[in-house]
Amino acid sequence: MAPSGSGLSSASGGGGEGGGDSGPSASSAIDFLSVCQRLKSTKRAGWVLKGVEAPESVADHMHRMGLMALIAADIPGLDRDRCIKMAIVHDIAEAIVGDITPSDGVPKEEKNRREQQALDYLCKLLGGGSRAQEIHGLWMEYEQSSSLEAKIVKDFDKVEMILQALEYETEQGKNLDDFFQSTAGKFQTEVGKAWASEITSRRREANAKFGF
Repeated sequence: MAPSGSGLSSASGGGGEGGGDSGPSASSAIDFLSVCQRLKSTKRAGWVLKGVEAPESVADHMHRMGLMALIAADIPGLDRDRCIKMAIVHDIAEAIVGDITPSDGVPKEEKNRREQQALDYLCKLLGGGSRAQEIHGLWMEYEQSSSLEAKIVKDFDKVEMILQALEYETEQGKNLDDFFQSTAGKFQTEVGKAWASEITSRRREANAKFGF
């Protein structure tokens, strides 16, 4: 892995047309996308630990979060496009470091350091410039929960997880109560609370029917 330091002040990769931001070069773009491919093959560790069959990937998780941001009702002052972008990059560092969970025994500070270093490497790989700066800014904003957009996307992260848990419970007969307990009372936004409430209501109905 490249040393820490995003190199975001470097010139963008070039290769475009016109006087606007040309974006990364073709070589930088394909290098970046090739690393991000790992998100499609990296399984979400929580499901693996619970013995879920054919568990979703990190990319699967981020994609449905992006759909959540797309379909959510308008909120005054909220930049929905920013939410969509944030949803599809918030776990991007896992392409390099994997899905680190508490069961791995990695201290929070070390986890953050590894993910920050991975993000910096990805941004450098992209060639710096405005695209890399945008990804870096979105990731940091999410990690720091420093905006309304970040708070909503953090809620969507948990909503997507418990919805997936419910689907695995009903499809595979698993008891995944730990995921519901770990998120209970932690939703910060009205949309997050409303969607989580709908999921838990459906879970009660499913539990009465299937008894998992």
